[in-house]
Amino acid sequence: MKRSFVIAGALAIALASAGYGLYQLGMHRGMSQGPQPTAAAVTSAPANENGEDATRRHMQAGLKAGDVDPANGRKILYYHDPMVPGNKFDKPAKSPFMDMMMSPVYADGDGDNSQVTVSPRVQQNLGVRTAEVVEGILSPQVSAVGSIAFNERDQAIVQARATGYVERLHVRATLDPVRAGQPLVDLYVPDWVAAQEEFLSVRRMTGNDLATLVDGARQRMRQAGMNEEQIRLVESTGRSQPRITLTAPIGGVVAELMARDGMTVMAGTTLLRINGIGTVWANAEVPESQAAMLRPGIKVQAQSPGVPGAVFDGKVQAILPDVNAATRTLKARVELANAGGRLVPGMSVTMTLVDPRQHKALLVPSEAVIQTGQRAVVMMAESGGRFRPVEVQAGLETSGQTEIRRGLQAGQRVVVSSQFLIDSEASLRGLEVRLNGEQR
Repeated sequence: MKRSFVIAGALAIALASAGYGLYQLGMHRGMSQGPQPTAAAVTSAPANENGEDATRRHMQAGLKAGDVDPANGRKILYYHDPMVPGNKFDKPAKSPFMDMMMSPVYADGDGDNSQVTVSPRVQQNLGVRTAEVVEGILSPQVSAVGSIAFNERDQAIVQARATGYVERLHVRATLDPVRAGQPLVDLYVPDWVAAQEEFLSVRRMTGNDLATLVDGARQRMRQAGMNEEQIRLVESTGRSQPRITLTAPIGGVVAELMARDGMTVMAGTTLLRINGIGTVWANAEVPESQAAMLRPGIKVQAQSPGVPGAVFDGKVQAILPDVNAATRTLKARVELANAGGRLVPGMSVTMTLVDPRQHKALLVPSEAVIQTGQRAVVMMAESGGRFRPVEVQAGLETSGQTEIRRGLQAGQRVVVSSQFLIDSEASLRGLEVRLNGEQR
């Protein structure tokens, strides 16, 4: 019984195999004897035929890589999936990677192997966008950040011009605000008493030819450190003036205070240092690549989070020979008007530096320029869905626009997105290899 079941199973498998073979033979004969497409059928391709439609037509016509497509007279190089461009196939078929037909790649009739053809459908899938090369006015702008510092050109030093004693100090601490002409220090100068008394004694003398003696006594007061105003005060009052009040030569803040009540000071001792605050410096950190756009005199507008809503005008005073090796930034010294003293040292500011030198230039969106490290390349869009790489000489960049000095003409179109995904030959590395070969 068991043996009969085994025999029956083997017989069933043999019958099934024989039936499948007869089915395959019949299908093969039917297909081989079926109607074949004529030359007229394959030579008339729709004008808007894309890569997938062309592949289906090639399958019907039995075309493969190396054949000439009778619809356009172009030689078929290979078939590929535009979404997986690294793989090439000799025969038309459905893509093994995506749910789509592969597309044919032709050898262009003009022999320009640097061109890449992409069907409209693939362009839409990849999100390819293009922009026109336009001629416009380039107004270079540089954005930079920096910090506020005192204007060291607006600075004054108050010193003792004779040995004396500090009787009274009118300012008490560093960064105290002062105004021009405000009393700062009262000094008692004993050495002045003798010179002044000598002068007054000569003036009281009677007789002829005393002018020389009076001038000599006046000169000794100058040598003691008295200025002309103090000498006139002695002459007008007729009394000695052993005390002097030193006043602020400029308005600002006390940046440094070395004097204290009761201390003895020598001639030439610095008592205070005053910094003006009518203007301040902003030390801007400018990228090294944009340093060529800077020059002294360029107008600057600055804003600070410490003074919201306020805009401070100024200009570039100097380009400092100092480059930060870590950030690759160049320092530019900017002088800003500081009405009301709202900007104080240490504040951070953001600055926009505008060069008034405007000139016409060819402009493209900055995102269209591919920096390869050795050259700048753009992908130029041509008619019929063709693209080719073009080496350009890029210039200044500002407000999202890049100047093109060589390589393009006004009216041409360049790709601004999906440059690296256009086609199997749209890989930047592959395009550069062909581009180098053409240049050689």
